[in-house]
Amino acid sequence: MINNKKVLAIIPARGGSVGLPGKNIIDVNGKPLLFYTWNQAQKSKYIDRVILSSEDDEIIRVAKSLGCEVPFTRPKELSESTSGSMPVIFHAIEELDEAFDYVVLLQITSPLRIAEDIDKSIELCEKNNAPSCLSAVANEKPLEWIFRVSDQGKVVPISNKKVAIRRQDATEIFSVNGAVAVAEIEWLKSQDHFLSEETIVHIMPKSRSIDIDTIDDLNLFKYFLSENEAEK
Repeated sequence: MINNKKVLAIIPARGGSVGLPGKNIIDVNGKPLLFYTWNQAQKSKYIDRVILSSEDDEIIRVAKSLGCEVPFTRPKELSESTSGSMPVIFHAIEELDEAFDYVVLLQITSPLRIAEDIDKSIELCEKNNAPSCLSAVANEKPLEWIFRVSDQGKVVPISNKKVAIRRQDATEIFSVNGAVAVAEIEWLKSQDHFLSEETIVHIMPKSRSIDIDTIDDLNLFKYFLSENEAEK
């Protein structure tokens, strides 16, 4: 709870991943991948309730074995590869027996985000009276260095800004990293999207912004985990 506003965290966990089969419960250092997101959500000082939403019996079993709350089974029609996050969020909110002011979406595929990232995102909403907050990471390449290629093989600039040869002369840009998304529930219902001109941003370092979609991403996550353990 923050300023008497209740906070719900939803961890979506659809079965049937194509890029990395079974990735939500794949073993990483003796723990299923979903553990790392659930564990940090539990450490948040503002989240009042953490639930997992899934249609997959095995994911639900593994989640419950960890102590993660799974209060319902998600309908199959909300668990297709084309299903968006919004219907999943609204279904979860409607299924619960209590009201919340904020919802926090935590993707299992961003396992390096920490409780401080979650709490900072919630704090930014409250401090700035913003209806939503998204976590983001600085792009490796500035906008002036990004372009399309024409049918003739020539550069088609994305930006109308003059090309900056030196990085220090270029404009720094950011991308949503998928680690944390926070929104006022009533606002989200009216917008049906976390991102708007009112959205505020919590900037995270690249070292915590990994998004696991392939075996290479998974191996990188394991590397970061081993590095973190070595530093303790």
